[in-house]
Formats: sequence, structure tokens, C-alpha cells
Amino acid sequence: MSTNQTVIVDNQVVEINGEQSLLELIRKIGIEIPTFCYNSELSIYGACRMCVVELEGRGIVASCSTPPAPGMKILTNSPRVQRARKTVLELLLANHDRECTTCEKSGHCKLQDLAERFGVRKIRFGERDVKLPLDDSGTSLVRDPNKCILCGDCVRMCSEVQGIGVLNFANRGSKVQVTPAFHKNLTDVDCVNCGQCAAICPTGAIVVKSEIGKAWAALNDSGKLVVAQVAPAVRVALGEEFGLPAGEIVTGKVVAALKRLGFAKVFDTSIAADLTVMEETTEFLERVEQGERLPQFTSCCPAWVKYAEHNAPDFLPNLSSCRSPQQMFGSLVKKYWARELGKKPEDIYVVSIMPCTAKKFEITRPEFTTDGVPDVDLVLTTQELARMIRESGLAFDKVEVESFDMPFGFTTGAGVIFGATGGVAEASLRAAYEIATGTVLEQVNFEEVRGFKGLKEFAVDLNGTEVKIAVVHGLANAKELLRRIQNGEAKYHLIEVMACPGGCIGGAGQPIATDQEVKKARARSIYRADKLSQLRKAQDNPVVAKFYEKWLERPNSHEAHESLHTSYATRGRITDEDIQLLTSERKHKVDLAVCVGTCCYLKGSYNTLQEFIKKAEQAGVRDRLNLHATFCLEGCSGGPSIRINEEVIGGVTVDQVDTILKERVLPKLPVKQ
Repeated sequence: MSTNQTVIVDNQVVEINGEQSLLELIRKIGIEIPTFCYNSELSIYGACRMCVVELEGRGIVASCSTPPAPGMKILTNSPRVQRARKTVLELLLANHDRECTTCEKSGHCKLQDLAERFGVRKIRFGERDVKLPLDDSGTSLVRDPNKCILCGDCVRMCSEVQGIGVLNFANRGSKVQVTPAFHKNLTDVDCVNCGQCAAICPTGAIVVKSEIGKAWAALNDSGKLVVAQVAPAVRVALGEEFGLPAGEIVTGKVVAALKRLGFAKVFDTSIAADLTVMEETTEFLERVEQGERLPQFTSCCPAWVKYAEHNAPDFLPNLSSCRSPQQMFGSLVKKYWARELGKKPEDIYVVSIMPCTAKKFEITRPEFTTDGVPDVDLVLTTQELARMIRESGLAFDKVEVESFDMPFGFTTGAGVIFGATGGVAEASLRAAYEIATGTVLEQVNFEEVRGFKGLKEFAVDLNGTEVKIAVVHGLANAKELLRRIQNGEAKYHLIEVMACPGGCIGGAGQPIATDQEVKKARARSIYRADKLSQLRKAQDNPVVAKFYEKWLERPNSHEAHESLHTSYATRGRITDEDIQLLTSERKHKVDLAVCVGTCCYLKGSYNTLQEFIKKAEQAGVRDRLNLHATFCLEGCSGGPSIRINEEVIGGVTVDQVDTILKERVLPKLPVKQ
């Protein structure tokens, strides 16, 4: 006996076919329900209430968190629904900094779009009366809490997709904010600058830090030779800013636009990616032969590198020592090409056009500066380049195409596919196979490492050795993979990690992707560009061979290591002052600090801290104990960590507090007078 699996939506019969929510079901039939806090990549939150519909017998409900059931009668645009949505918008706007004309997100703001869509012209409620401080302390992002609508998208993105959790809700009632721990700046916590919070933020509460002014200043400096390098992912995304279909390849127009803006030379970062393949593959094969420092992790993604420095210091020796393609390019230009031109390194100004916000941080790392001169001077995202093109008045769709300049303009398909998740691993496999076996690789496609699955695995026979490959994108996936390796549940030889979902094509500096299909279209175009390349293996690039002949000797030579490789070090968590909780004025006292840096906090240090406070008060030792929270004890892998005077103890959970207090703290306390 069949069951009628249908609902009625605005008098239309709609079949339920596995949809998890009314929102999914309604959108299936072409009705666009507005949302702020809903995103298919994140958990259901149901806080913004913009997606409300009227359900017969139940009234107004949130469609994102209400599962469909046979027989439901739903109205998506009734008077009650209209009033509810407009009221929500008015309330959000009343608490929102409405300086829209000067906002970085103007024209791309969901709040702005929905206010226009629903005809909100007047707001019945007063404006916010407290202005919260702006956080522009970092290199990559600007956080403006006055524009936050508390949708929680950034919180869930940072925690669920990236596995970091530096953002969360604080305070109660009307004082609720989204903030890093203890209202610190993003630079004071273990933010990796991936910018995915900015990519998902529906307003201007978190945006990419704009450095367009620096670019214009350099272009107008007659004493500088200003050159650009363009990352592979930019060519499949920039067109979206000018109304072109997602994924359309606009390489020639990008080059032409940059030259029209005033750049003396425009080069392709893909040639440095080819160079990365040669260095990284040679390093990998040496490690396999020697059986040491395996698995080897890729090091192209600066957000992943910083994540490892913060959260996985034990794995730092396993990272490839190769610089990212961006930094290899800058090194070649400043150390070698400048000399050929008869110029000093400081006379050449290198601007990177990148899909990535973490690249802005990467160029500030001290190891990428030589004698006070940075290898790369400035990073502009795809979004920033689009703004510069608009500022200049160029009609992008009418610009005639031009080609990259030499010597850094001749690339292979292997370098281009670095822009998509799995691309670095595939490019390395194309080289590793030929170097290890001495035979020509006819079929260069490794489909197994392509696609948007969180973890992709593949094994290949390299001259009798089975080499196991893993590819992950999204740092939460990397975090889980590290856990499995540590527990002995997984074993690999080579692991590619990209911080952003989809790889560089999903970088936070790209045009905002409305859904997963946009990223998939970009990835398809990356592989199409590879397929159209005359040369598809990095080892076949004659210009790279010339670089080795003229400048670098051979892959992994001493000269190559000096110019193309780097090293990594453990990073502390949160810096700055302690937070005093229980204090003692006595000269002889015991100092007890509990680390509440992000890593320890995520492992339960806040509960540990609360338990210490409780037990100390019960024991009556409040006046003889300095108990305080601190922000890093450098015991990240073994947290939660505490410090008793100068002794650091790791792994202190709530159930250990009573024992530690009785055995390690109370005996040290001065006798009460």
C-alpha cells in the first residue's frame, strides 16, 4: 500500500524525495527562500529566522530546521511571513553599522540585497548606540563587529570546516558578540589567515584587508619596476566579477588588464609551480629511498603551514621544505632576474595576484626577506584586482587578450592544476613516475586525486615501491587525518593539504562563491586549461630547465635550497597579558596558571580552570594562591596545560584537578598566619 509522500507549497503539490528540510524542498521547485545563517556546507543553526514560512496548524516556522512531512500545507509568502521577514530585517539593520557606501562588501552584501528585495525603506527602531573597536591588526583580514548580524556562519565555518574555532559567541542578551577568546584580536590567537570566515560572512563584518592603495602607489613610483605574478586559480574566477559564467578562463584578459593598469611585466605563477614540482618531487623520492620523514606533506598552502606550526608541531619535520610557488617566484626575481637586468632587488616591486588571503601573511614571514628586502612586496586578491580594474574604468569584457611575458611566462599544465585540490599531488605524481621508473608517462591524468571529496586516497607503483597518496582540503579534514596517522590508523607516503574547500579555486580572495557548483565549475576549467596545454609535465618545461642551468644547478642542490626552500618552527598560541582570577598579596605565594589558548581551550582547559577556582575556594586557600589564566604555555600537543610556579604540566583534565591541588599545590603554600 503506497503512502502519499507529498506536501502542498503555495497550492502546488510537491513530492518529498529525500529532502532534509522544508528549505531544500521549496528551493527545489524554484522558490528562493531568503537566508543568512543557512549554508549547505555547515550545520543547521536556525538563528536568523529569515527563512520562515507559514505552516498550517503550526504557524511561523524556520524552514531550514523543519523537516518535511507528508500532508503539510505551506505558505512561503503569506502576509504573516512577509511581516516576519521585514521585521527581522529592520531589527538587524537597527543594530548594524549602515555606512553602506564605504563598506568593503557594498554591492556584495546579503543584508543589503535582502533589504532591497523586500523593500525595507524605513527602520522603526533606533540605531546602535555603542561603537565597538575595529580589528585591523592583521595582515589578511579586517573584523568589524559593528556590522555583525550574529548569524554564526563564521563561527561554524572556523570550527566545523577548518577545525580551528578561533571565533565564538561571547556575552548574553543584547551584549552578545562574535569574537576571538577574551576579545583578543585575530593576530593574538591561532588564526591561520585562511579567510574562510570572510568568504562566508553575509555582511561586511569580516572582509579581506584591502591594499589597493599600496598597489597604486607602487605603479606611480617611477623608481620601481613593478611586475605581477598571477596564480592559476585567478584565471578561472576573475571573470565572475564582470558577469561572465563561473569558471570561464580569462587568462589573456587578466594579463591585458594588468598591463593597462601599469604593470611593466606580467608573469605566471604556474612556472614557479613547475619549479615546486621539481624540488618537492626530488625531495620526496629521496625521503622514500632513505625511509625517513614520511609521510611528506606539501607546503604550498601558507594557511596549512601556519596551522601545522600551531597545532601539529610534531609533524613539522614531515613538511616539505619547499617554499610556496609565490615565494619561489619572488626569490627568483629578486635574486637572479634583477641581476640580469642590472637592477638591485629593492628596485623591483613584485605584486602577487592571488586567490588566497593567507598569502598576505606569508610575504611578511621574516624568512622570506633578504637583507631587509622582501621577496614579494604585495599580495592582491582576485577581489582587489577586480576593484582596481573598475577604478581604472577598464571595460574588462572589451579588453583584447595578451600573453604572459618571458622568462616567467612559459608554463605546463602541471603548474596550472595547482589551483584545484589534488593538483599538487597529481603534478608531483607525473614527475615522480618518470624520475623513479625512467619511462615516459603516457597517461598523465590521475583522476583518483581529483574531485571534492574531503579525503582522497590513491596508491601508485614507483619502480616496485607502492607509494600511498592522500589528498585533503579543509583543515578539519587535515586535523582528522593527522589524528588517524598519530593513532596508527593510516599510513601514507605523500599527503597534499589545502586549507580552503576545493583548494585555491575556493580561496577567500576569490569572488564570493554562491554555492559548491561555482567552485566545481572553476575546478573543471583548471583541468581544461591543463588539457589544452602543449606540455603537461613540469619536467618537460624548457624554461625551468634553463633556470637550473643558469641559476640553480639541479633540483635540491645547495643553490636551490638557499633560494627555494625554507624551514618551520612551533608557534605559540595567544600572546599578551594574563587574566588574574584569584590573587594573593602575600610575598610568598604559589603561582598557578591555566592555559586558555585556543588549542588547550578546545581540549577543555576552561572547565579545568573553573574546577581549580572551585577547589581552591573550598580548600580556603584563596588568599595564598595566585590563580590566573594565561594564553600559551607552549604545550599545545599535550594540553590542557598548567604551570605551577615554573613547572609546566600537560594533560590536566577536570578529574585531575583535586589530586594536583592536594599533591602539587597545597604543600607549596605558605602557612596561614
